Amino acid sequence: MSKKILFITDPMRELKPQKDTSIFMMEEAISKGYKVFQAEMKHLYVDEGVVFADARNIIEIGTSQVQGIRKEPIKVADFSFTIMRKDPPVDCDYINSLHLLGLAETQGAKVFNKPNSIKEFNEKIFAIHFKEYIPRTLITSNIEKIINFQANHEIIIVKPLDGMGGESIFKMEDMEEENLDILLDMTEDETTQIVVQEFLPEIYKGDFRILIIHGKPFEKTLARIPQGESFKGNLAAGGKGVVKDINENQKRIAEEVGKFLMTKGINFAGIDMIGNYLTEINITSPTCAREIFDQSGKNPVTEYLSGL
Repeated sequence: MSKKILFITDPMRELKPQKDTSIFMMEEAISKGYKVFQAEMKHLYVDEGVVFADARNIIEIGTSQVQGIRKEPIKVADFSFTIMRKDPPVDCDYINSLHLLGLAETQGAKVFNKPNSIKEFNEKIFAIHFKEYIPRTLITSNIEKIINFQANHEIIIVKPLDGMGGESIFKMEDMEEENLDILLDMTEDETTQIVVQEFLPEIYKGDFRILIIHGKPFEKTLARIPQGESFKGNLAAGGKGVVKDINENQKRIAEEVGKFLMTKGINFAGIDMIGNYLTEINITSPTCAREIFDQSGKNPVTEYLSGL
C-alpha cells in the first residue's frame, strides 16, 4: 500500500509551481507513487475528540493548474505523514492549528516539522540559541535601547519577529525623524518587540540559504545576492539566487544546528548565513529547494522524502 502524505499549505492558487518548495515536494512524492493530499489550516477540525482534515487528493501538478479530487474528511492519524508547510506569520490561527496537530500526534499522527517545536521557536529568535555564531543582536520594543545600539554599531538592520521574504526590513544609518517614525510604527508605539542587528556588509556577497535535511546540511547552498541599490538578498525582494557548494564553515555550523534540530523533531529546516554569521533558522516552510535543483541537478526533496 502506497504512503499517504498530507501537506498543509497556503491556498494552492497562491503557490507558484515553478518555484515553490511545497509544490516541489508534492510533485516528487507523486512521482514516487505516494498518495498526496493537500489541506489548509482552516480544513483541520476535531469531531468527537478525533482530529480530521478536509483534504484533497492531488493527482497532477502542472505549470498553470493543479488536478485533484474534491475534498474528503480523513483522520490526520490515517496519513503516513503530515507535513506542515504553512507560511508565516505564526499568528493565532497558526498556533491553533499547531494545537490540533499536536492533539493528532497523541492519536498516532506523524507530523513534521513537530508542532510543539514550531510553537517553541520563533524563526528570528531561534538563532540566538547559537549565540556564538550570530551577529550582535538586540530584541526589544524600547526605542531608546535601539538608539543606543545604533550609536554603538553605526549601521543597523531592523526587522519584525514575524516577517518573511524580506518584508519590513530596514537599514538605518542614523536616528533622524524618518527612522524614528519607522521604529514607532514597527514597535507599535514601543509595545511590540523587534529584531535589531548590526549590518553585515558581507550581505552583498550573498545571504546563504543552507538546507538541513534530517539533521544534515545539504551539499549545495543558494546564495541570494542583492541586486542594484538593495541590501536585501531575499528572492521575494528581488535578490538573485546562485547555487554554490557548501563551505567548511557553513557545514560545521549547520551540522551543529542540525543535531539540535533533530532532538526537536525538525527534519527540514533552512538556516541563513551572511559571511560567517548565522542570522536565522527557518522551520515553518523553508524554501529554495527548487532553485538548488534547477541550477545544480542535486535534489534536496528526494533526500528528504527518502528519509521519512
